[in-house]
Amino acid sequence: MMLKALIFDVDGTLAETERDGHRIAFNRAFAEGNLNWNWSETLYGELLEISGGKERIRYYLQQYHPDLIKDLDSLIPQLHQAKTNHYGQLLSSGEIQLRLGVKRLIEEAYQEGIRLAIATTSALPNALALIEKHLNPQWFEVIAAGDIVPNKKPAPDIYKYVLNEMKLSPDECLVFEDSFHGLQAASEAGLKTVITLHDYTKNQDFSLASLVLNHLGEPNNHFKMIKGDINNKGYLDLELCQKLMINY
Repeated sequence: MMLKALIFDVDGTLAETERDGHRIAFNRAFAEGNLNWNWSETLYGELLEISGGKERIRYYLQQYHPDLIKDLDSLIPQLHQAKTNHYGQLLSSGEIQLRLGVKRLIEEAYQEGIRLAIATTSALPNALALIEKHLNPQWFEVIAAGDIVPNKKPAPDIYKYVLNEMKLSPDECLVFEDSFHGLQAASEAGLKTVITLHDYTKNQDFSLASLVLNHLGEPNNHFKMIKGDINNKGYLDLELCQKLMINY
């Protein structure tokens, strides 16, 4: 089947935003609210098992501060909004960069007429802030984010939404994800998926993926292949994307 679209997750996929972006923004929001909470790198790795920022705060409070259960409905939205503001400031400063090979592949796809979309559980302002800093939001036909669907990843809702909006079938699209939850969501929607893992996801189960890499690579900085069979090239381009559609 001919490749017609690339669909990207955001956090951890376009950029390694979790450890050095969202985690820091959460901690700044807590400090701003005079809350003596700190999400360490290790703790945040645990919290990433929960999809969605508001859901992550709720889980944390239920596990570590059950005495605050009665205040969750008012506290969580306030904290999440403060966190979103701090995250936007981090993005605007340029401290968070795109992962290796991401901009090259997206630019190639746009120039070659391959359609582009975003499918993320991140809040829309967060997704847009990253894209606006490093890419062109107008290149993306659909930017599906946040609460646009009722069930977040690992449910397939966000990918089914994107497919419906683009009027494409799963076998015309290739997804880029970084986590098991993202892979599960894409797979349940019938989509083939490339995984670019990182420290928080390197031990997760990616057996359903078509290809697993440490990053997308560049001509002068090749990827490390963890799962798959690609010969004679160390960076993922549209030619290899099309081969994945045919061979996997």
